[in-house]
Amino acid sequence: MQSSAQNQLAFPFPPLPPLPPFPGFPVLGPTLLAVAPAQGGAGEIIFLVGFNLNSPTSVTVGGVPATGVTSIIPGFLLTAVVPAGVTPGLAPVVVVTPSGSSNPFPFVYTTITPLPPVAAAILPASGPAAGGTPFTILGTNLTGASVTIGGNPATGVVVNGSGTVLTGISPAGTAGNQPVVVTGPGGTTSVPGGFTYTAPVAPVAASITPATGSTAGGTTFVISGSNLTGASVTVGGNAATVLFVHPSGTTLIGITPAGVAGNAAVVVTTPGGSATVPGGYTYV
Repeated sequence: MQSSAQNQLAFPFPPLPPLPPFPGFPVLGPTLLAVAPAQGGAGEIIFLVGFNLNSPTSVTVGGVPATGVTSIIPGFLLTAVVPAGVTPGLAPVVVVTPSGSSNPFPFVYTTITPLPPVAAAILPASGPAAGGTPFTILGTNLTGASVTIGGNPATGVVVNGSGTVLTGISPAGTAGNQPVVVTGPGGTTSVPGGFTYTAPVAPVAASITPATGSTAGGTTFVISGSNLTGASVTVGGNAATVLFVHPSGTTLIGITPAGVAGNAAVVVTTPGGSATVPGGYTYV
């Protein structure tokens, strides 16, 4: 913005010397005639109009040094960037040159209070207590926000450019409904309805196919049932190799370990508990 202002206003005027002294009159120091705009906050560019503004060594706003001081029309027009840390309210602008300090010109320093976040909904509104559920919060003023669910911080929080959509991943939590709290620069709000953690459901193992195989192991098997997601399997107490579990949690494919001839128990274990396959598996 500053360079743009310079490009628009940087006329090819040669530097002008300070006004010459007149007999019987002292040398005039820098004088400010106008500051535009008349109010603003940190980071805004202001235009300073006056005379004898040659070679400015500093510009202060409310006593705080401004940055980016630039001569647009030497001696008559300067620009500067309003600094941070100025006390809100009347903050006079002063230009200092080798000839001295200018008159303080009135300027009002303002601050912008961030708007509080508004969280209208979370989708989905439930997920496993183990966490890891991707979620989306819809609302406004979500820029810069963080999220907790049941007091635990969500991870991977990203907010779109307009501050209306926030995405993240749920942390692990306790089964049941938990508050979802969104905290931004302007305050804190809660998502209506919260987020419900579901308790792990125990697996159901209905059958194994084939139900027999070599004691050397290496037999590919299929276990049918439900709630098999995240399962491990042992055959006769030895860990089988799980190759695949269908996203629906109804089918598990694995490879048998080596075992002792005879019938062996097949146990399926998930975060929700354990289940034994009826009839087991027979090594031959």
